[in-house]
This record gives sequence, C-alpha cells and structure tokens, in this order.
Amino acid sequence: MRNTFGKIFTLTTFGESHGEAIGGIVDGMPSGIDIDLDFIQAELDRRRPGQSHITTSRKESDRVELVSGVFEGKSTGAPIGFIVRNDNRRPQDYDEMRSLFRPSHADYTYYNKYGVRDYRGGGRSSARITISRCVAGALAKLVLGKLGISIRAYTSQVADIALDKDYTRYDLSLAENNAVRCPDVGKAEEMERLIEKVKAEGDTVGGVVTCVIKGCPAGLGEPEFGKLHAELGAAMLSINAAKGFEYGDGFDSALKRGSEHNDIFKGNKDNAARLETATNHSGGIQGGISNGQDIFFRVAFKPIATVMKEQPTVDTNGNETTLKATGRHDPCALPRAVPIVEAMAAITVLDHYLLAKTVKICP
Repeated sequence: MRNTFGKIFTLTTFGESHGEAIGGIVDGMPSGIDIDLDFIQAELDRRRPGQSHITTSRKESDRVELVSGVFEGKSTGAPIGFIVRNDNRRPQDYDEMRSLFRPSHADYTYYNKYGVRDYRGGGRSSARITISRCVAGALAKLVLGKLGISIRAYTSQVADIALDKDYTRYDLSLAENNAVRCPDVGKAEEMERLIEKVKAEGDTVGGVVTCVIKGCPAGLGEPEFGKLHAELGAAMLSINAAKGFEYGDGFDSALKRGSEHNDIFKGNKDNAARLETATNHSGGIQGGISNGQDIFFRVAFKPIATVMKEQPTVDTNGNETTLKATGRHDPCALPRAVPIVEAMAAITVLDHYLLAKTVKICP
C-alpha cells in the first residue's frame, strides 16, 4: 500500500477513521521556517467535522501534536512527526456493516485486495485520513508564503447551482464567510438551502471545488513525465470522492479553435524572462511547466456514497440483502473538501519548487 506522497517534500500518513489516532511524517521540510501552530490548527479546523449544520455531526477537537522536527519554534530540517487523536470514536455504529458491502464504497475493493477490511467507518479509506494532508499542507503553506505563493480554493458548484468559471470576478476571501465556502453570497445561500434539503431527505449531493494558485514562478514541472498539471491532477484525484480534474479552460478547450485558445504573449523589453500573457486559457501551465501566470483548476466531487436511505446490497458471502446506514455523515463533501484541495495543491507546488530549485529560503 502506498502511503507516501511527494518526492522531496513528502508526506507519509497512518491511521483509521475509528482507530486511536490519525498522523503522519513530513520529510523534506526546509529548515529555519517559523512553525505557526495556531495557523496549522486553523487549517485543521477548516476541515474539522461538526463545524456547521450542513456537515457531519461527529464532534472532534482535531488538536494536532507535533512530536519531532521542530526546535524553539522553527523547523530543523528533520522529519516532522505529528498525531491527531480520535476523541469521538463510535465503532458500534458500524456493527451491522461488518459483513456487508456498502454501495459505491471501498469495502468490496479493499476486501478483494487485502482479504480483510476495517468496517468501522471505512477504516483507512475514510475521508478522516485527510487530516494528515491538512497538517502537511499547512506546513507547505508556511514555506510557500515566504516565496510569495498563495493558494485559495472555494466551492464553485453544488449540484446544478454554479458560479461562472472565471474566478477573477469574485473576491475569493469571502468564501470563508459562509458554511458552503462559496465567494458569492447569493449562490452560497442557494447551495446551503439545497444541502439542507438533501440532508433532510437522507440523501447526498456533489459539486465542484475551484482552486487558484497565485505567485507561482515560471519553470515548475517536468517536460515529459511529472508534468505539473498531471501531478496536480494525481494529487486531487487521490482525495476521497474526487471524480474529475481539469485545469485552465479544461474541457471547454474542445469547443474552441486554436486562434481563440492561444494565450498571446505581451512584450517586456525590461525582462524577457518574465513575460505575461493577454489571456490565461492554459491555466498557468504550458508543456507541463508553470509559466508564471495564475494556475487554476477545478475538481469534481461525487455525492457522498453513505445515504440515510435503505438500499439493496450483498454480504461477504454474496447473499442479497438490504442496508440502511447509521452513524454521522456529511450530506455534501464540498465545504470540508475546500481546505483539503488547498493542502494537496500546496504540497504539490512546494515539492516541485524544491525539485526545481536549490535555494536557501531563510537566512
């Protein structure tokens, strides 16, 4: 089982949804970085369950403990180990699922691959494991901030309620002002009402998260294998419930002619190495390498598979039966997926920055 992500800046994770704890090890963290524990905790709180009426009611403090790699408030360059305890475990909620395969979950595939599965909330396949990604993403953001690189994600669509794809029309900082994490107040209210309705019906709904990376220098990414957009796509599609990824104009590019889609360069006699483009259909990446423009992409999330309705299924012996899920679950992944998308983007960009440049970030 592959539990490590990255090449230089790496994250190795451990833990299960209803086990003792979730945790990980971040290696490759540059030394001398001020470790802002309040910032790291705030990033975790954005992902934390029970934060609003449209998320799971599971109550967890999600307090992170850094156990290595930090001395007198700064990173030492050694691996940073961390742990987050599971305080509100309720494995009994899943007793009746011990021998059942839940529709569209990883139960059947895990059982076939390993011959054993943790039925308690999906165990290792649970979205609770993304806690580790948010910790590593927060550490990566602390480094990227020194480099002038910022990452902001937001909910751009829930079911058929969608924003215009042009992120430049919105103040993205407003996304944190509502439970859905959408920068358009009116659309956010519509999305919230829909999620409330779906939750009351015992069902779930999907949508889209958009992410914008600003300040990324030109030159990150590899020209053949390891293209930056491919690495970002792999990072996003590793997130639970993610079903699609597109960057720049994405699938809309298929509707345009080359003369419409090309990003025309603007002259810069003072610095030809720092050119800009009149448009950004490419989404900040050309030939698999960042070009210095904003990088933007979208991630589609399916409706969460756990619904509070009775559904037909089979047990581990192949016998047909029915299942009505119990426990505490999100009716929509989007609000809590936003910080996870940011975290995986931060890890990926920092990893590629370190791959591309050997620099001393701190004096």
